[in-house]
Amino acid sequence: MGELLPGSWIVAATNFPMWLTGERLSPTFTYELVSSSPLVFTDVVTYLTAETEQKKSEEKTIVGQDTWRHDELVWRGKGLLRFFASHWTVSGASEDGNVVAIQFSKSLATPSGIDIIIRDGVEVPELRALIARNTELFGLSPEQFASLSWLVHGHQG
Repeated sequence: MGELLPGSWIVAATNFPMWLTGERLSPTFTYELVSSSPLVFTDVVTYLTAETEQKKSEEKTIVGQDTWRHDELVWRGKGLLRFFASHWTVSGASEDGNVVAIQFSKSLATPSGIDIIIRDGVEVPELRALIARNTELFGLSPEQFASLSWLVHGHQG
């Protein structure tokens, strides 16, 4: 995972309510390796707020740190979010490492969820079909695949 995650990623599909309300758009994740042993990443989530009549769209950032514990990563927020934690894991990845499925456990603040992320700058033709044909590779059940909403980033397949 220390070689797989570093870099910027675009959320291409999700069942995570935070990305489905229409209030937060174009989410991206950026992981930077801090330490290999123990495995620690800086985790920066960036998104745009929806534009309203009263307010222009703004870029927002959520900064945290991911630390490998047992068989999962534990995210802990920075600043005001330091009291929040969530647990997640990579449930699968494409052979080339450009498409990754992430599964989040339920936390005090969020439900469980799945994000399909693609490496920023990489075109993935027919992404939805790729995931559908390879649900086991991505660690997804047919029900989990069916629960995904495909976000518009020009990467839909």
